Amino acid sequence: MYPNPLKQKIQDGKLVLGTAIPTHDIRVAAALAFDSTADFIWIDQEHSPFGPRDMEMIPIILRQQGIAPMVRVPWNDPTHIKKAFDAGASAVMVPQINNVEEAKLAIQYAKYPPLGNRGISPTWPALAGEDFIDVINSANDETVLILQLESEEHYSQVDDILALDGFDVLLVGPMDLSASLGVMTDMQNPKVQKIMEEMPKRAEGSGKIIGTTLGDPEEIRQKVDWGYKFLNLGSPLGFGISFINDRFVEYRDQAGN
Repeated sequence: MYPNPLKQKIQDGKLVLGTAIPTHDIRVAAALAFDSTADFIWIDQEHSPFGPRDMEMIPIILRQQGIAPMVRVPWNDPTHIKKAFDAGASAVMVPQINNVEEAKLAIQYAKYPPLGNRGISPTWPALAGEDFIDVINSANDETVLILQLESEEHYSQVDDILALDGFDVLLVGPMDLSASLGVMTDMQNPKVQKIMEEMPKRAEGSGKIIGTTLGDPEEIRQKVDWGYKFLNLGSPLGFGISFINDRFVEYRDQAGN
């Protein structure tokens, strides 16, 4: 269970794939943990009404099955980042990183000294039966930090951000990027797609990988061809509903109504 293999997969240049948990119900987490082959499960705290307490044992259940619990925190704030890691997140994603200074702050909040200034007292090792001191001493090497590129300002400074030490993945958020570029919700707009296609090339030689999140499996294939290495594919709930609706149409057509 510890260390989680996510960091090593990223360093080895492997394709890393995940999906989002649509609820903080522990039964759903268990189903994903035991039946999914995901590298990570996305636990969203930015656009969902959930906080650290709602996670309970979910990160530990995922860790026990070798799946990385990845928490997207609400904001670039030390309280949110610290609590996510202390609850057991293997990876934390920080949204709305617009410039070099904000990226540096996220790194400071996510790392223990001497790399950062994160407060030291994780709670999850005691619940998981892991050695408290070992977890602390190896946390900077084991945990993954993901910064989100969601604005034109970030893209204008992307080379300087990629040059920073202390984070692992730059994840392009196409929806917010579309808003920043003046084409809100039009994620297929050439302005958005041009930046998305360019990003893996910009990251070459930086030691960082580029990621994104999409709901269309065909577009995921395209982004893999473009060089994306860290991809979130929708959520099981969304794909499950789509599957059920398709079957309803099929059966009604079969019955003639």
